[in-house]
Parts: sequence; structure tokens; C-alpha cells
Amino acid sequence: MPKVLLGVSASISAYKAADIISQLKKQQIDVEVIMTKNSTQIIPPLTLQVLSKEMVHTDVMYEGKPSDINHIDMVKRADLFLVAPATANIIGKMANGIADDMLSTTALAVHDIPKLVAPAMNTYMYTNPAMQRNLAQLEEDGYTIIEPKESLLACGDYGKGALADVEVIVDIIKKQLIKK
Repeated sequence: MPKVLLGVSASISAYKAADIISQLKKQQIDVEVIMTKNSTQIIPPLTLQVLSKEMVHTDVMYEGKPSDINHIDMVKRADLFLVAPATANIIGKMANGIADDMLSTTALAVHDIPKLVAPAMNTYMYTNPAMQRNLAQLEEDGYTIIEPKESLLACGDYGKGALADVEVIVDIIKKQLIKK
């Protein structure tokens, strides 16, 4: 079965990672999850572990087996890398090669597989010139950007920045895996 390596960062829409995992598993696609420390304050790792049937990785310094280097071995097992939701913080780290946590370190090791990022943030953050430069850099680096949708945002504003619908994300994943 194909395997998706799913990175979850600390957007309020992190809870939708559970639905992404559930939908992928229904499509016979395995999922291994990496969470940023702050995302674990929004949705418990145990929830994603139960759904994925895999350990959830949160700490770059934790190596379950002495023979493994987690952030490298996870990439080797994966057929596709997705960060959903992707906050401004993780997008900035990825675009600039910063590797200071499990997700950003793993992202730096991804090669030779489809790479997707699904931004989720406030409209003003999303349209900020620095964010748009970071997204352009990720595209130049081979990432496919899954555009956020216009919606009522958690802060009460209405605009572009909400995580794309789970069905859209899953459909793009399936198309990317077919291409591979």
C-alpha cells in the first residue's frame, strides 16, 4: 500500500488531520504522522495514532530504535509528503531550510517523492508578501501548493486562508500517487 507522510502544524484546523487520515485509510493508503509540539495542544497525538495505526512522531531527538534515524527513515518509507495544515511558521521554516523540530527536519530530508503543502492561516497572514515569497520558494523547490479556501476563519474574519476541504486534499493526494 502507498504511504503518506503527514505533517501537522499548529493551525486551529489541525483537528482536520484526523479526517484526512481517516479518508486516506478508506482509500487503502497508509499514513505516518509528524506533529509539531504546538499542534499537540490542538489535537492529541493519540487521536492520530489510533486512526493511522502508526506511532506519531513529535520529537526529533527521540529514536525508537538505535538502528533508525527517524527523520530519514520516515522519508524512505513514504510515497508522498504532505503538510496539512501548514502554518505560516512551518512554511517559513521549510522555505528557508530551517530544521529545528521533527517536522521541519524531516521536510528538509524529503526528496524524489511528491511534496504537498496545504496552508491554513488568517487572510492577512496568507496574503503577506513574506508568506507569498515563502510559498513561491516552496513551489520552486518542487512543492505543490494546495490553495486555501475562502471561508469564515477562526478569528472571525472572512477571507482566503482556511484549509482546503479534506476531499480536495485527498483527491490531490490520489492524483499525485497515480503519477508517481
